[in-house]
Amino acid sequence: MKALVLTAPSRFELLDVPVPSVGEGDVLVAVKACGICGSDVHGMDGSTGRRIPPIIMGHEAAGVIAAVGATVTGWAVGDRVTFDSTISCGQCGYCRTGRVNLCDNRRVLGVSCAEYQQDGAFAEFVAVPRHILYRLPEGMPFERAAMVEAVSIAMHAVQRASPHPGEWAVVVGAGTIGLLAVQVLRTSGCTVLAADIDAERLELAGRLGAHGTLRVGQDDVAAAVRERTGGAGADVAIEAVGLDATVQLAIDCLRKGGRLALVGNLVPRATLPLQAVVTRELTLAGSCASAGEYPACLDLIASGKVKVEPLISAVAPLEDGPAWFDRLYRKEPGLMKVILRP
Repeated sequence: MKALVLTAPSRFELLDVPVPSVGEGDVLVAVKACGICGSDVHGMDGSTGRRIPPIIMGHEAAGVIAAVGATVTGWAVGDRVTFDSTISCGQCGYCRTGRVNLCDNRRVLGVSCAEYQQDGAFAEFVAVPRHILYRLPEGMPFERAAMVEAVSIAMHAVQRASPHPGEWAVVVGAGTIGLLAVQVLRTSGCTVLAADIDAERLELAGRLGAHGTLRVGQDDVAAAVRERTGGAGADVAIEAVGLDATVQLAIDCLRKGGRLALVGNLVPRATLPLQAVVTRELTLAGSCASAGEYPACLDLIASGKVKVEPLISAVAPLEDGPAWFDRLYRKEPGLMKVILRP
């Protein structure tokens, strides 16, 4: 089969590689669409230590079952599916309590690190365990279905902040996850404000349902949030960047007793304004991947309550992947999600 292989830091080659073997509890999926994740772009140069070559990356995918393992039931060749990016063991304490994203034995598709190597879906075929499969809604295009992993990350982050109808929410960072969080927060009944440095992304945030947008570097974001909320500040904030300045901004936007979900992680460490967190009794929650949100996210996409098409900048053949990775790595203006078709 053809696969896009990271053969050295920042170097991709389209190679002929063996079709993955199918274990008795696995299915073989013929990949029809696979999105380029920000973590792939950040990791391709070797800086994160989670894309050690050689590796087939790719974990935001959808396709058609091409073969099933000997003990697999409930699935058949030809079924249209997507699958979780996390392979959980199903046996550890975290899995038994539904926190599969924290599985002690978790593997992530398309990741190669010191602990394991798990080839992903930038290939004609990928083998995955049956327990991470999800059936696609009738008629959902594969490109749209490939966005469900990103939607699930946004939904998990929103749930970590425990929003309630009628509350004010601020999303700091209008990238892919931030824009999806804006939409998920709206479905929770919140009034949503989006903050970013990029005017085009803020315009898109408005089109996708943000009730107001704030330009970092131009507006006094925290003051504007307080003004719109009667001086109190937002009840909920989602930090979807992961830098010192954006973490600080998200905290500054919150009212006393507010809740912050941290899902961005561009840098491994950020300074915490400890006194503000303590004296204002803020709740900070980390958010990692997702934990069972796929069915709800597929329903939101299918119903149109969460719109993913405006976030898809390009759909391209797998052989064009190296050029698109380079353009994303160079932060070409206007680019968001690129989906490759094997």
